[in-house]
Amino acid sequence: MDRPATATPAIPEGTGYFASDSTLPLRAPDFTKISDADFKPAFEQGMAIQQAEVAAIAGNPAAPTFENTIVALERSGKMLSRVGIVFGALTGANTNDTLDAIDAEISPRLAAHSDAINLNPELFARVKAVYDQRASLNLDTEDAKLLEETYKGMVHAGAQLTPAQKEQVKAINTRLSTATTNFGQTLTQATKDAALVIADQARLAGLSDADIEAAKKAATERGVPGKAVVALQNTTQQPALATLKDRATREALFDASWNRAEKGGANDTRALVAEIVQLRAQKAALFGDPDWATYQMWDRMAKNPRTALDFMQQMVPALEATQRRDAAALNAEIKASGGNFTVKPWDWAMYADKLKAKKFALDEDAVKPYFEMKRVLEDGVFFAANKLYGLSFKQRTDLPVYNPDVWTYDVTDRDGSQLGIFYFDPFQRDNKRGGAWMSNFVEQSKIEGTKPVIYNVHNIPKAPEGQPQLISFDWVETMFHEFGHALHGFFANQKYESLSGTATARDFVEYPSQVNEMWASYPEVLANYARHYKTGEPIPQALIDKIQAASKFDQGYQFGETVEAALLDMKWHALTPQQAAAINTPEAVSAFEAKALGELGLAVDLVPPRYRTSYFRHIFSDPAGYSAGYYSYLWTQMLDRDSRKWFMDHGGLTRENGDHFRATVLSQGGTQDYFDMYRKFSGHEPDVQPMLEALGLSGGNEGTVPSTGDETN
Repeated sequence: MDRPATATPAIPEGTGYFASDSTLPLRAPDFTKISDADFKPAFEQGMAIQQAEVAAIAGNPAAPTFENTIVALERSGKMLSRVGIVFGALTGANTNDTLDAIDAEISPRLAAHSDAINLNPELFARVKAVYDQRASLNLDTEDAKLLEETYKGMVHAGAQLTPAQKEQVKAINTRLSTATTNFGQTLTQATKDAALVIADQARLAGLSDADIEAAKKAATERGVPGKAVVALQNTTQQPALATLKDRATREALFDASWNRAEKGGANDTRALVAEIVQLRAQKAALFGDPDWATYQMWDRMAKNPRTALDFMQQMVPALEATQRRDAAALNAEIKASGGNFTVKPWDWAMYADKLKAKKFALDEDAVKPYFEMKRVLEDGVFFAANKLYGLSFKQRTDLPVYNPDVWTYDVTDRDGSQLGIFYFDPFQRDNKRGGAWMSNFVEQSKIEGTKPVIYNVHNIPKAPEGQPQLISFDWVETMFHEFGHALHGFFANQKYESLSGTATARDFVEYPSQVNEMWASYPEVLANYARHYKTGEPIPQALIDKIQAASKFDQGYQFGETVEAALLDMKWHALTPQQAAAINTPEAVSAFEAKALGELGLAVDLVPPRYRTSYFRHIFSDPAGYSAGYYSYLWTQMLDRDSRKWFMDHGGLTRENGDHFRATVLSQGGTQDYFDMYRKFSGHEPDVQPMLEALGLSGGNEGTVPSTGDETN
């Protein structure tokens, strides 16, 4: 590819905090030097700098090579990356009106910026020239993967479309960025505003003293002193539903959750849902795909919608039977307790807990005192990481944080070298989006000389001042889960940031985190952290046995709500442009959802999906990496349960096993085919049977392995 010599475009110099790397350890962000006013100019400068860098790559008169094109593109945009990482962390975990306004303004501009790179014909010509000669380049595995991902990513973005189609894609991407950003911001406000306000304190009966105190404090903070406010979490079910004795209050809390974003007015997200699904269907059609799910799954382990749907639908008959059987048992418990009604979604958690307590003699209130949050983190999560991988952790107080409740730790590797830095942000806040997640402040990269700086975010209700921070076993498992993501990031060992750590397919990234959950209940680990916060006595073995025996209980609900959400996601993203166009009002969105849920073959009248369409942030917010991908939690659970069996068959919690998992999976990032990676770890193809057995759903599915064919739906 000969080109006439041209002057190299000048690369602008950035100014302000984000213009250069942080001087703190491992380039951790210095929050003492960052203000809200820094972000917009930093975004603008970062985009301008990367535009100039890309222009220089595209206009390079030298023949395209792997180094001057692929690696050069990989290394572009460092200032933009620095500002984006910190901004994303703050808008997720500690946002405010100023940051939200910047987000709304800058998101479509970032989408346009990305399009300008991916749809640049001169740049793609150089990338394609390198890709076409890949067989003769003698690239190593990671170099070859970077080349493949760069080329295929640009094709997927539209590099081979006609000029007219490219303009359509740009317009759609800009509108999608705006709509998905608005969805996320609107939902955060809707969730806050839909909190249940209770004037009559008697209606709080059943909540713990700590929960009641927290509800009163929340009311004071929201300007309604003397009342109580039960804040909503992001899911359909709410923790308080398990203990609130007054049925009318339970129903009111459930309704507040279920209808949080469907009340009309400024907090109603349904018009945004309609716009998003229409735009996605239109975009897929431009690429010749029948629907968004087909377009979106191009780089997934499962390959196509049919594979994912077949995997889920094989579980539906047994799951529906389990739901109906569980409901009958709950109705019997209600009758035995003197109730004159049949179970509804707002009753399920309470009577499931009652039945579980009878069946397994398990009192949840007797369990919590053994799970003090910091002990769980340091003597549980960190202890397991030490036993498996040789890691050690030391808390530090010298690093600036974005909120006083954030803790930081140095992470030291098995050879004594510093592996990274870990930030832990545990508590629920009104300006934090719901759920729990992991991300990086600094990504690992050999060519950049960087080590990982990682954070975990949770939404654990904060105990009142002076009281112990006790948590449920569900939160214990969530802490292990999110640290599983952190381990995936800490063990990154890649040359290139875009292939590093958790930069994997959406239906693979949850796999290591789910595996890490197994250590929460492993006897040696549990004995080390599960100690009574007052006496220090270890959790009794009898209580451990009850927790483990109860682990399969209520899977009709717990597993069912996830399957329903995953299938609902696929229903939305199987729409053709014509079908999507007909869903053009809030009422049409609700009608489609009702029809879609009714077709699932599951007991959705009793077990509603974990997320309703109007608050399904995973698939409709920006970033919405789980659109046509919520099935990933189920797919990776299959990999997880099969892997747990491998660990137990090979001796459980040992350094040898940990080192093997690290070498074959956790350190590989996105550099290999995912089935190959799994086979190198386990020695066999993924098997669904251990998952079905763990959930108590086995029977008729023995030996089933998910199809990985190329057929589409």
